[in-house]
Amino acid sequence: MKEVYITKTAHFLPNKPVTNDEMESKLGFVDGQTSRARRIVLRNNGIVTRYYALDEAGNSTHNNADITAAAIQNLLEETIAPTSIELLSCGTSTPDNLLPAHASMVHGLMDVENIELNTASGVCCSGMSALKYGYLAIKADDKNNAICTGSERVSTWMQGHKFDKEVENLKSLEEQPVVGFKKDFLRWMLSDGAGAFLLENEPKGEFPLRIEWMQAYSYANELEACMYAGGDKMEDGSLKPWSEYEPESWLNESIFSLKQDVKILDEFVSKKGVESLKDVLEKKQVDVSTIDYFLPHISSFYFGDKLQEAMQDAGIVIPNEKWFTNLADVGNIGSASIYLIIDALVTSGKLKKGDRLLVAVPESGRFSYFYSLLTVC
Repeated sequence: MKEVYITKTAHFLPNKPVTNDEMESKLGFVDGQTSRARRIVLRNNGIVTRYYALDEAGNSTHNNADITAAAIQNLLEETIAPTSIELLSCGTSTPDNLLPAHASMVHGLMDVENIELNTASGVCCSGMSALKYGYLAIKADDKNNAICTGSERVSTWMQGHKFDKEVENLKSLEEQPVVGFKKDFLRWMLSDGAGAFLLENEPKGEFPLRIEWMQAYSYANELEACMYAGGDKMEDGSLKPWSEYEPESWLNESIFSLKQDVKILDEFVSKKGVESLKDVLEKKQVDVSTIDYFLPHISSFYFGDKLQEAMQDAGIVIPNEKWFTNLADVGNIGSASIYLIIDALVTSGKLKKGDRLLVAVPESGRFSYFYSLLTVC
């Protein structure tokens, strides 16, 4: 079995950073009204700036494939010839199309022949799933190198006018014309961007990171969906898919919008996170006192605080100074977040040979978790 190294990291963030005060004018108002949820959500998530692939008029400047290809271009600068790449593995929650697959659309923007493709779907863990595919391909000596990515272009999903039909329908039914919190909540949580890693079977570059192991968990057999799109939740907790709705409902009920069941999120995301983290530490025989950096993907600082409290209650103590995140500056970019966190740490100048990085990525889709241990070589 080969060793696998992250030999280069890169990212791409579209356009200029967007402040909290600029968000609603960028995304647009729903029914011309200021969101009731915006200030509450922003106060709790602690995000200061984020990025949108939108111009000042609200027009799209990049799609998801564009953003991903731009991150790959940044990755390949002065690193490796594109023609030498053997595998492209891409993860995302927000592909541009139902079909073809996201990796195929990204490859269409690259001048590379005879390359294997993999697309990982899902929510935040899709980026880690894409990484594990590349990791295992090199580990098994099937490939010498791979590009792995995580990316999101969610801003166009969140634009105010996408909910206008739903509001009009509510008015016609003489109901309160306010978009439900499960939809409005995510408008103030998510951002656009992409991250990319080059994986190789030899330690190259200034700070190569050896991937010691990767481990994933799912609790879908226990818990109903929490974050979902392209359908709606029934009273029994099941999801009714978009294909079973009449076309007029797609607009009138914003069926394709992203939704979050915040009550389930608050109850289980930290609980199951600590349960899985405790298991992986025992299974992989990791003493947390030997960890130099803990890199959690957290959707907001509110949940970061809850996670830290739950970890301490379970006897998993990692001091504050070992936690590393760039959430406040770049926002929550879903599957891309962990790529940008690792990239920020690698380029920070803080790392030294022998440092051990514990990576943790939760996914609230139906509660999945991904962990990895990296060593600076």
